[in-house]
Amino acid sequence: MAEPNGSWLSWCPRLRTLLLDLLLIYLSVPFLIRLFPVLLTKFVFLNFLSFPYFVDLRRPELLLNNTVSLYLDTEPGVTVGIWHTVPGSRGAEAQGKDQRWYEEALGDAHPVIIYLHGNGGSRAASHRIQFLKTMGAADFHVLALDYRGYGDSSGHPTESGFTTDVLALYDWAKARSGNSSILFWGHSLGTGIATNAARKLQEERGVQVDAVVLESPYTNIRDAAANIPLTKIYRQFPGFEYLILDSLALGNMFFRSDENVKVLACPLLILHAEDDAVLPPHLGHKLFEVAHSAYKDKTKVKFINFPKKLGLGHDYISFNPELPALVKDFLNMK
Repeated sequence: MAEPNGSWLSWCPRLRTLLLDLLLIYLSVPFLIRLFPVLLTKFVFLNFLSFPYFVDLRRPELLLNNTVSLYLDTEPGVTVGIWHTVPGSRGAEAQGKDQRWYEEALGDAHPVIIYLHGNGGSRAASHRIQFLKTMGAADFHVLALDYRGYGDSSGHPTESGFTTDVLALYDWAKARSGNSSILFWGHSLGTGIATNAARKLQEERGVQVDAVVLESPYTNIRDAAANIPLTKIYRQFPGFEYLILDSLALGNMFFRSDENVKVLACPLLILHAEDDAVLPPHLGHKLFEVAHSAYKDKTKVKFINFPKKLGLGHDYISFNPELPALVKDFLNMK
């Protein structure tokens, strides 16, 4: 029997070619990102992953009770899609009502949540539907926004554009809600969008949003990118920070929640699960420490940790039945 000649790879030329191709791709990606930082926006925003697929976002009643879809022009050429869920206590009354009734309902003194979702999918994702169910049943109005470029919203995603979308929705809701409280509730990527909008509202208009809730947050997008599972294979790569992390700024992506919370004065609630495998909880703790140090009134800042045994991970804090009570207690709501 003939002895093998050379390495075992010589017997598998196709496998060897595949491995060499994968190595070339692995080595090329960081340099391509540095040369074309716009590529990073595809990884950060993931708006092209419009899951769940084959859902008619114009018909939320197929997935949710007491909910209508509406569209808002946030600037010339940009129209965003929104779902409005009314408080559960008004569910029977909401049956068969049109959008005008829903708009008028915003002035019924129930608090209003502007919900800012994470970086993938649309407002119809299952965990977002659960959020609308949970907080709607707790007698909140919920306005769930698909930013520009997401879902059935027009335009292209940018950090500054997201802020424009949120503030346009805030103005729309404020004009209809009277003295009702309005909260920004951000999840994952949406936490940076929430603090951006709250800071701009405060600094440029002298107006404070009534509260900000940050679910599964991060300090800034650079720290987030350094910790998410997607970048794990590159963390030991020579030049990782220069080629990948520094390129986020070249792509005009910052989401500096750690800087934003230093100037906010509204109540700030941070929620993080111990078993978050996407954005590790130490980022939420660090953000809390920055805010707690900066706030003059320390009672306005709170961190709630959800134990690993609950299995809530990155996306499922809204599945915890105690969530509404925790939020209402912090906000001193009945």
